[in-house]
Amino acid sequence: MNEKYNLRYASMGLVFAFVGIVIIARLFQIQIGTPSEDIQGYEEIDGKEWVTLTPARGDIYDRHGRLMAGSQLIYEVAIELYEVRNPATIALVVSVELGLDYHDVFLQASQNPEDAPSTHITLNYFVSYEKAQELLELKEQLYNDPAKAGTSSDGFLHSLSGLVVTPRLDRSYPEGDLASNVLGLVDKEGTSHNGIEEKLQWLLSGVEKQEIIETDPYLAMDLPEIPDGASLILTIDREIQDTVEDILDIHMEKTGSYAGSIIVMHPRTGEILAMASTPRLDLSGEWNIEETYQEGHAFNMAIDGYEPGSVFKIITMAAALDSGVATPDTPFTDTGRLEVEGWTIRNWDGGAWGPQTMTTCMEHSLNVCLAHVATELLGQNRFYDYIKAFQFGQPTGVELALEYAGHVRFNNEDNWHLIDLATNSFGQGIEVTPLQMLRAISAVANDGKMVTPHILKAVVNRGHQYTIAPEIAGSPISAETAHTLSAMLAQIVESESYTDMPENIRVAGKTATATIYNNSLTNASFVGWGPVDDPQFMVYIWLNKPTTSQWASLMASPVFVDVVERLVVLMDIPPDHVRLSMATE
Repeated sequence: MNEKYNLRYASMGLVFAFVGIVIIARLFQIQIGTPSEDIQGYEEIDGKEWVTLTPARGDIYDRHGRLMAGSQLIYEVAIELYEVRNPATIALVVSVELGLDYHDVFLQASQNPEDAPSTHITLNYFVSYEKAQELLELKEQLYNDPAKAGTSSDGFLHSLSGLVVTPRLDRSYPEGDLASNVLGLVDKEGTSHNGIEEKLQWLLSGVEKQEIIETDPYLAMDLPEIPDGASLILTIDREIQDTVEDILDIHMEKTGSYAGSIIVMHPRTGEILAMASTPRLDLSGEWNIEETYQEGHAFNMAIDGYEPGSVFKIITMAAALDSGVATPDTPFTDTGRLEVEGWTIRNWDGGAWGPQTMTTCMEHSLNVCLAHVATELLGQNRFYDYIKAFQFGQPTGVELALEYAGHVRFNNEDNWHLIDLATNSFGQGIEVTPLQMLRAISAVANDGKMVTPHILKAVVNRGHQYTIAPEIAGSPISAETAHTLSAMLAQIVESESYTDMPENIRVAGKTATATIYNNSLTNASFVGWGPVDDPQFMVYIWLNKPTTSQWASLMASPVFVDVVERLVVLMDIPPDHVRLSMATE
């Protein structure tokens, strides 16, 4: 008998122990583990629900703290079918206030909640504050005194019960089209496109968070706090940007160009002070990317690829001077033609210029001379070693979406030919972006050190500001080479007679007219910097397909003059004689 009871007690003990272990394990899962769908369902029934909290998007400012992109409060107007009392009233009010079709709204509001695909029906996602307040006030009036409001044609009391007005944040651009090609945009669905908005989406958008909240409307207002997205301070100067865009627009009309771009960069830090491009979008109004940027129109020309033409001669000459195969006075007799693999290289005017030096070769922009430098003096290996050192074929890493990496056909590739070396020497048969050219040529203006272009100055996140430090991309040439070439290019600018360069400030620069393949039109470019002895700015200009003239000397050079004349004022750069006298005191 005792053995029988002992066995029963032992069995019951094991059962209770097992049940206890299961309960403890389940409690541990509920407390520590991720709630399952079943548990979340119980929580919803029990007056709680899971929601995704989206942080406010970070703002974007220029270098002086002026807002360029922010958030504005707008409202969603929707129908909650379970709460609708009079569909006719809802349809009448929103058709008058929001301009929606009465019949469509009436049909949506009249649905049986049990049969409808969704009980929450959005009518308008972008309602202004003023319209939202009118709807809320009318809804409150009908609720407080339904009898006074009367009845609709079907005999039911007027009621806006079931019409829900919910606030939310929408992207706003207070400056309209200013720097639109830099900023990019966020569309009405919340998707970022191009520019800073797309490239730094991960910083601006913050991190979404899932939380359990009370479904009781009085308790649901007490939402957990969630950090906003980071705000960004750009290197862009709003005044310089606005000025450069105006100058670009004026010269686009004068030259009849298809598109264009102007970049202003500090050659010591790589900070981009302005980046203008056409066409632009008015981000504060209605816009259509597909209609504005048709075939041939990049969103931002500054990071789009093209054959640069004679500005690339700066790179070839830098390689020749730095490697010691040429000096500014190295002689060359120009016969007007150079045969390479059965191809004939000719000068821009088809002429023969006779006895020259490297300096006058650059001054007269002689294709034959630079092709001779690349094929006979440098040779293919040394030439392309310098191309790699100047980082062509590699994106700059600027904080903008969709930057083109460019394209170089190197001499170790199967489809490379010696004619590529000849044409590359004067900027044909190679694709670069204006920003890549600025990065490379910054080495000439900056003692041989090439800067990394950047458009982000600082990040502000959770009350802390993180400043972006300048970065050197490499030193492809020596300081001595940079100074020699800079002096050559300053002398060349001074000797030009096609346009009057800025007074009281010495600048260096180079024009470029590049024929577009299989086309009678050209790309006109100019790169320049100053003051030569202490550069404070670099300017790159690209006019795509000018029609009033094909020559960059007539199309792009005047743009440079206009930009510099405004820069010395906006950047408070004294005339050379004043600045140099102050330095010696």
